[in-house]
Amino acid sequence: MRDGIAFAGFLIIAVILGYTISKGQIITAGFYIALPFLIGYLILLFRNPKVGLLTCIHFAFITNGLGRFIPGGIPFGLLTDAILLLTVVATIFKVSKEDARRMNNPLFYIMLIWFAYTMLQVVNPEARSKEAWFYAVRGVSLYMIQMIPLILILMNKREDMDQLIKIWFIWSIISAFYGFKMDLFGVTTGERQWLDEGGKITHEIHGRLRIFSFYSDAGQFGAAMAHTCISALLLAIGPYTNRQKYFYWFVCAVCFWGYALSGSRGPLFVIAGGGFLYLFLIGNFRILLTGAIIGGFLFCLLKFTHIGDANYQIHRMRTGLDPNDASLQVRIDNQKRLAVYLATRPLGGGIGSGGSWGARFSPGSFLSDVALDSWYVKIWVETGIVGLILHIITLITVLIVACIKVFQLKDPDLRQKIISLTCGYFGIIVASYGNQILGQMPTGTIIYFSMVYMFICTQWDPETQNEFADNKNPVNPALKPGKVFVKIS
Repeated sequence: MRDGIAFAGFLIIAVILGYTISKGQIITAGFYIALPFLIGYLILLFRNPKVGLLTCIHFAFITNGLGRFIPGGIPFGLLTDAILLLTVVATIFKVSKEDARRMNNPLFYIMLIWFAYTMLQVVNPEARSKEAWFYAVRGVSLYMIQMIPLILILMNKREDMDQLIKIWFIWSIISAFYGFKMDLFGVTTGERQWLDEGGKITHEIHGRLRIFSFYSDAGQFGAAMAHTCISALLLAIGPYTNRQKYFYWFVCAVCFWGYALSGSRGPLFVIAGGGFLYLFLIGNFRILLTGAIIGGFLFCLLKFTHIGDANYQIHRMRTGLDPNDASLQVRIDNQKRLAVYLATRPLGGGIGSGGSWGARFSPGSFLSDVALDSWYVKIWVETGIVGLILHIITLITVLIVACIKVFQLKDPDLRQKIISLTCGYFGIIVASYGNQILGQMPTGTIIYFSMVYMFICTQWDPETQNEFADNKNPVNPALKPGKVFVKIS
């Protein structure tokens, strides 16, 4: 009897599966195949929420390019939202009071202020679409305010920072080599379709393809490569074994060439900005002077000569320093138009009102027709001069705290890694003037982790902690046991 019931049950399930698969075809079949793995992943995530955070790191590198490989219009960006939300829920159920206290960190409160301001933008009278706000606010503040507390709670150890750097560098190598493949052997069918649907306007210049790997575009790929390049370079000259240094030099060289193939000019300032901050942080005048001379020489070589113009990559770098460059002039003209429009709108036009989201949800409006090439122009347009000032203050505050922490650290290995993260962070916020880098994946994700580690790094340094303890409880050597102190009036 039981066998008959079981057989009937399996038969009914088989019929239902067969019918739904016949209607939904390969997508439905793929869903049913993936379902057991999905359930297993959810069980694992709720047992250990750190799994969700690690998934977000890995996913950040591929989410923008998956649509070119997997057809069907799957919203992979929303899949990232779902993973983050599930991680937050799992953490709430698993976190202890002691772990929750880790959120009591100045960085969290600094970013909470910025997040609150962006939440208020939903009622901005100038905003035309609540849906556009939902999509656009994710990169502006929502991912950040979810990830920073999660990192503080789930990945707050020195070993976690080392793990992040390894994941970051390995994915950067993979993406760079995929870019090399794209340069040597051409693009896939999905990538060609993306180019034909509008991407080639900015990615095929004078018959040369700007390499974008599996990132959102060449600008983001170039910035991510430059970010990894400068951070790996600073680790390569640090106090490490030869084997470690060889790896860091390899990452630096591979990612520099990946940046060069992107044909993007702005990421040059990631390397330049990060390099000059490093010269300041090491506090060595001779090295600072030598670095300034070398940097000045390279700048003059690009700015005032035509050496190497036959090389496409060098020529593209050089145009980034040309004040008469046609692309730069268009950006300046756009900013003049925006200045007139925003003069009477101190809170901006609303998050999601400009750029691609504006074109999608409020076509025909003034802001939807103006290109938002710069991250800071985007913030200015969508949150107004009030939001721009608040945002810049937030970024500078984080930078100042990071620099102070660097000077406090005593451990050479830890200090070099925090210098690397800090200089990479500074390079990104400098280069974001020319491109929308800061809120894009994977750069944004790496920056959120960097911020947290820049703030909590002194907790991992015993010598620094001992020095703090001594400063809080100063001991007068004259009052130590065994000595007599006599005050003479």
